[in-house]
Amino acid sequence: MKTMKPMKPMTRHRRDRGFTLLELLVAAAVFVVICGAALTFFAYHLPVFKRQQNMAGLNIAMRNAVSQLQLDAINAGSGYYQGINIPDFPIGLTIQNHVATSGSPCNTPSTFTYGSTCFDQLNIIAVDSTVPPSHPSDNGSNCVSTTSSVLFANPVSPTTTAQLAGDYHNGDEVLVVKADGSQMTTAILSKDGSVAGGKVQLQHNPTANDGSNTSDPAGITSYTNNKLGTSFCPADWILKIVPITYKVDTSTASDPKLIREQPSGSTNDVVLAEQVVGFKVGAIIWNSCTPSCTSDDGSSYVYDDSVYSSGGVSQPHNYTLIRSIQIELIARTTPNPDPSYNYRNGFDSGPYQIESVSVVVNPRNLTMNNQ
Repeated sequence: MKTMKPMKPMTRHRRDRGFTLLELLVAAAVFVVICGAALTFFAYHLPVFKRQQNMAGLNIAMRNAVSQLQLDAINAGSGYYQGINIPDFPIGLTIQNHVATSGSPCNTPSTFTYGSTCFDQLNIIAVDSTVPPSHPSDNGSNCVSTTSSVLFANPVSPTTTAQLAGDYHNGDEVLVVKADGSQMTTAILSKDGSVAGGKVQLQHNPTANDGSNTSDPAGITSYTNNKLGTSFCPADWILKIVPITYKVDTSTASDPKLIREQPSGSTNDVVLAEQVVGFKVGAIIWNSCTPSCTSDDGSSYVYDDSVYSSGGVSQPHNYTLIRSIQIELIARTTPNPDPSYNYRNGFDSGPYQIESVSVVVNPRNLTMNNQ
């Protein structure tokens, strides 16, 4: 029997190979080029991304600040005569305009800093709706003068004297106003309210003979033509007010902040926006055209409260005439300290982006007596 020999396995004559050194060097060079291009692209677009993020944050802050401003301003003058529909209110807004002086800039361009005279201040007047109105008198049933340091409040039923006394505290601001809104003045209480002789005794800093008061954070009595008076009778009103002040804090000149400030002692003061470089408030006032005009078209806003006029008569600082306001707010991104950063904005030529917003607010109580 023939024996078959086993077949030898077939062998492949092949030499396994890896990358050569040259191939590795070429691959490494390509990788370095690609990474370099990617990093360059990233470095180029990172500042753009940061600017976009900064502008987005600035936009949100501006929108929030303006929304709060509008919410407060639309209610200026609200709360007067609770439960009584009397459209002739005494006052809703006061404005302190800072007008730039030629040759004396309020900011320092070289350091990108701003001073307090660069910005206006807006005071929004509203009545504390938690405190019922009361009637003023002396310690009997006669009229009282606010030039003295004490007036007495007669509560309106069902409010009791004890309840009303508990509503008034040292440092509160009261507005004393004629029933028809024709005269008013304001004072700061120097003691808590107390019950005396069936009335509530309110001790306060006295007003001057013209009704003005040097201690008036809301600016209501800063000027004597604001319907000021000193004599008020039992048919008139005492109202506790809660003014809200919008102003720019420049204690850190490199970062001016828009502040919403409430009465002294309040814990509700908040910073609405940082890096503010513009805050201006203009006003349209009643019958601001000449006597020959048939209507006030409200076509222009006055940004200097010292030149207010009505019916052709100069009435500087007469805030009782304010009908509508225009608020302009400008803020910036954080200044870029890099000397190679060449961008300069068109507002103040600073190395930062800016955003501005302008809104017109027609407070409800300031337009009830359109004429």
